[in-house]
Amino acid sequence: MFRLTDEKMFRGFATFLLTTLTVITLLPIILIVIASFTDETALISNGYAYFPKAWSLNAYYYLINQGKLIFRAYGVTILVTLVGTLASVLFTTMLAYPMSRKNFKYRRILSFFVFFTMLFNGGIVSSYMMWTNIFGIKNSIWALILPNYLVTAFNVFLVRNYYANNVHESIIESAQIDGATELRIFWKIIMPLSVPVVATISLFTALIYWNDWLNGLYYITKSEYFGIQNLLIKIMNNVQFLKSGSSNFLGVGNMNLPGTSVRMAMAVIGILPIILIYPFLQKYFIKGVIVGAVKG
Repeated sequence: MFRLTDEKMFRGFATFLLTTLTVITLLPIILIVIASFTDETALISNGYAYFPKAWSLNAYYYLINQGKLIFRAYGVTILVTLVGTLASVLFTTMLAYPMSRKNFKYRRILSFFVFFTMLFNGGIVSSYMMWTNIFGIKNSIWALILPNYLVTAFNVFLVRNYYANNVHESIIESAQIDGATELRIFWKIIMPLSVPVVATISLFTALIYWNDWLNGLYYITKSEYFGIQNLLIKIMNNVQFLKSGSSNFLGVGNMNLPGTSVRMAMAVIGILPIILIYPFLQKYFIKGVIVGAVKG
């Protein structure tokens, strides 16, 4: 048995270890923020440093000049993230619910088909042909919502395990005796008891939609449908082109553009909303992952 002193030593060691790992994790993020405020010449000459020799706001001034495009792209990304997350949570929870019910005849078959998608997929070409030729979503907001992320097998199994371990069959049986339908049971009983796991998969899905740029690369060619990630990539490519010698023949070569610091500033802009939102969901996130990861 552990003595009280042993438990205190373990907690002290664990606290020290986790604090050290947290600091190590934060160091690259801090370096990115500092680099975004570093003068381009100093950044190229001396490399990345926590204490740069010269500071500059040129990277952010350049992005401010692109403010109209950035705000519109933020609007697209926020819309896609909200709609995609809500739809994903709805479909995921509704799919996981019958899979968690022991009296559902086809739950093992359904679980197999969901698990199968974790091992194999149709590939990029077939997916592109299906979404563009059959569903016709190219150059529409649905192209950023429907493909790839709407329902993921990992989230489905996470929710299924949560239901199986936290919603007792007697509760459902009592509701059925009172005449409740399956849909009413799902909305009135299952969902209110599933706040931690719903918050967890919401955070997972929101992060995926916020950081996604592949759907925009595959299905979007009109700039008005660019999300923030795709727009930042476009801005970065434009800066690199203007800084390159290949643009000199056009008379637009400009070596003073903050190319490297702009990349860092774009990274800051991209991750800032997630950093602000995460603390409010952290307690649900931890509980949902721990409980939902238990084998059901």
